[in-house]
Amino acid sequence: MTAILPRPRAGDPDDAEPSTENPLTTKEGWRRFVDAEPNPPALLAEAALAGLSAGRRVGYDEARMEYHADLPLVNTPVIRQVIATSRLLIQLNRNQISARRGVIISGASGTGKTTALSQLGRAHDLAARRRHPQDRHRLPVVYITVPPAATPRMVAVEFSRFFGLPAPRSANLTDVTNAVCATAARTHVDLVLVDEIHNISLATRAGAEVSDTLKYFAERLPATFVYAGLDVDEIGLFAGTRGRQIAGRFTLIPARPFDYGTTEQRETWRGLVSTMEASLRLHRHQPGTLTGLDEYLFARTSGMIGSLSHLVRGAAVLAIQDGTEQITKDLLDLIPVDHAAQRAHVQRPGRRGKAKK
Repeated sequence: MTAILPRPRAGDPDDAEPSTENPLTTKEGWRRFVDAEPNPPALLAEAALAGLSAGRRVGYDEARMEYHADLPLVNTPVIRQVIATSRLLIQLNRNQISARRGVIISGASGTGKTTALSQLGRAHDLAARRRHPQDRHRLPVVYITVPPAATPRMVAVEFSRFFGLPAPRSANLTDVTNAVCATAARTHVDLVLVDEIHNISLATRAGAEVSDTLKYFAERLPATFVYAGLDVDEIGLFAGTRGRQIAGRFTLIPARPFDYGTTEQRETWRGLVSTMEASLRLHRHQPGTLTGLDEYLFARTSGMIGSLSHLVRGAAVLAIQDGTEQITKDLLDLIPVDHAAQRAHVQRPGRRGKAKK
C-alpha cells in the first residue's frame, strides 16, 4: 500500500501564538513540520459513541473533522522520484567546490510540486537527525519561497527570515548575504529548497538579478539546491545565457497529472485512492467504496492529486457534519472542485484513454 505522509502545516494547533507566526519558511515552522507524525483519531465503538454526552460528541466530531480537513498526504511517484534523485545529488555534491547539480520540479498547479519539495526536505532532515542524534543545533534544510516581483535583497531577506536573523533596512545585500551564509555554515545546511521559482523572470532585469543572487548563494553554500515552480520550462527559465547555465546544472522533474489509460496507470491511481480511503475515520463508511469509484474520481479531478485530496477531505468533513458517516458518489457530487479540474471534466465527458486489452 502507498505510504501516507504528514501534511505541511504553518504551526502547531496547540500553540498560543497564531499558526501564521511560524510558517514553513521559518526554522520553527519547519521543525514542527518535520516533527509531525500522522495521528489518526481512534474510532469509538457504537456503545461508547452512544454513551457520549452532547458536549463530548461535539468535541469528538470536531476532532475527526479537523483530522480529515488535514488528512495525511499520499506518497506519490513524483515524491519518490524527487527524493531519490535529490539524495543522489546531495551525495555527489558533498565534495564539490562549485558547479553543484540541482533539481527543478515543474508542473501545473495541483500536481504536488510543493508537497514533493517539502517531503524531500523532511526526509533529508530526519536522516540527518539519525546520523547526528546529539547535534541539536544542526539545521540541514532551508526552505524559502520567492516573493512576487522579487529583488535580490528580498530573496536574501527570505533566507534571513528562515534563520530568524535580523535584517534591518540599513543592512545592504552583502551584509544580509554574509550573515545568512555564516549561519548556514554553522548549522550545517546541505539542502536548500526554493519554492515559487516561477516568480523569477529572466526577461526582466530584476528577475535576472534574482537568478544571479540564487546562483551566488549556491556558490557560497556547500548545499544542493532544489527549486519548484509552475511550468518553469515554459516561462523562459532556460532561455538565454543564464537559462542555459541553469539547464546545464539542474535536472528537471515534471510533476504531471495522473493518467488512466493503461492497466498500470489505473492501478497506480487506485492505489492512491485506496490509501486515502484507508486513512478515513468514519463510522459507517464501507471500505472499498472510494476505490470502486476510482474512474469517477479521476474524471472529477483530471488526475490532479491536489484536486483528489480536496474532494475526499471535503466529503469526509461533510459526512461527519450531516451524520451520514460515509462517503458516497452522491455526497462527492456536492463537493466543488477547482476550476481547472471542473473545466477539464466538462471538456472530457467520456472515459479517458480506455486500456488496451
